[in-house]
Amino acid sequence: MKTKTLHQSVVFETEPHEVYETLMDSKKHAAFTGAKAKIGRNVGDDFSVWDDWATGTNVEIVPDKKIVQKWRGTDWPKDHYSHVMFELKKVDRGTRLDFTQTDIPESLYEELAQGWREWYWEKLKVYFAKK
Repeated sequence: MKTKTLHQSVVFETEPHEVYETLMDSKKHAAFTGAKAKIGRNVGDDFSVWDDWATGTNVEIVPDKKIVQKWRGTDWPKDHYSHVMFELKKVDRGTRLDFTQTDIPESLYEELAQGWREWYWEKLKVYFAKK
């Protein structure tokens, strides 16, 4: 299977700690997405987000700086996982999130690229604007 790698960057007008907590706290994640989330907070813990559509395992955690997860959607080829990495950096306007997702099945690349923008970055911007 051919795969691709996705890179996206976005700036949020809030502190890195807030971005990290919103991605890693089950209740906050559910609040910004509007969908059920269960997220373990330690390396080796599992997660399930978007009403169990995306699942995986935490691979590396550096609080307020970096999250790396083994990640897949329920409609993906059997037993195929990608890796997602969220890197957080303090910038003048708040926090820059640099996102990388590797091993995306080529046929799903465009849908995922749009999905991260629409279902994560835009929703997070609205969530932080209300705080």
